[in-house]
Amino acid sequence: MANEVLNAALKYLANWYSQDNIEEIAIDTPGRVWLRLRGKREAPWVEEKDENLSREYLYDVMNIIANTYEVPFDPLEGTPVVYATLPGEHRFSGIAGKNVLYEVEDFEGGVALAIRTKKDTVDFDFKDYGLIKGKDLIALKGKEKAYSGKPWERLMEYIADGSHILISGATSTGKTTFLNNILKLLSPNLRIITIEDSRELIVPQKNRVHILLSRTQQLNKFTYKDVIDLVVRMTPDAIMGGEISTENAGAIWELMATGHKHFYSTIHAESAEGAYKSFIDRILHTFPELDQAKTLAEMKKKLKVVQIGREGNIRAITEIS
Repeated sequence: MANEVLNAALKYLANWYSQDNIEEIAIDTPGRVWLRLRGKREAPWVEEKDENLSREYLYDVMNIIANTYEVPFDPLEGTPVVYATLPGEHRFSGIAGKNVLYEVEDFEGGVALAIRTKKDTVDFDFKDYGLIKGKDLIALKGKEKAYSGKPWERLMEYIADGSHILISGATSTGKTTFLNNILKLLSPNLRIITIEDSRELIVPQKNRVHILLSRTQQLNKFTYKDVIDLVVRMTPDAIMGGEISTENAGAIWELMATGHKHFYSTIHAESAEGAYKSFIDRILHTFPELDQAKTLAEMKKKLKVVQIGREGNIRAITEIS
């Protein structure tokens, strides 16, 4: 019944995000929707009008999503944001209330949201990132060069020998999509454990466990510290971490030192060197006494970085460390 109510509420939004050529939709003003079109290098966002997307409707949708997934939502006195994975595994992020103002004189507050479609995860593979056997990487604008040295072969070698791999890039560069493609290359006989704050990884291996620790709703006292003890005892062949954050960086780094092969995760950074620095910066939030120089040296020995860039809607691997 709850899903029926939710699907009915999403009707007008689904008219947009369910289209085949849409990668993402965003709303910043009632009655207007921005569409990110797939495969557009220049001006990927297209503006459309839709009178059904009123302020009242968008508020109702956020309330229904929050009630369906039992997450807190109170723009006046509590949290004004909602994160959820909608039916069809589309990723929803929204904020409402006086933290959002459409105009300077608009004291009532508003709603802003974005929905990233699941189709983006299914349709892309390595060649869509310019990663092709025997070819150099694509040079994007703002990059001095395209890295050479047989990058496809280098990545295949890293995956084959069980190296730890960090997928780095800005928002919407396709980090999770790339990680899902790595999963397809791993043996179907491996035991996989995923550690995420929301379910995004698609694991084809049947022998798998998914561990969820939400950033926005902590259901119990289970923490990332507890995850370390649990995962080590579950003897995985490969560990897939979600996006590295200040909450989980220390635990992920500890897990990388437990002797397991095939550890993969993602991080927000603009370069491979920046990825190492960002990882260390996040670890410092829970381990301020960390020896940064020593840790950086250890990271560069055991952790490979795949850097993803984006120009419009064109994604490309720009560096493999």
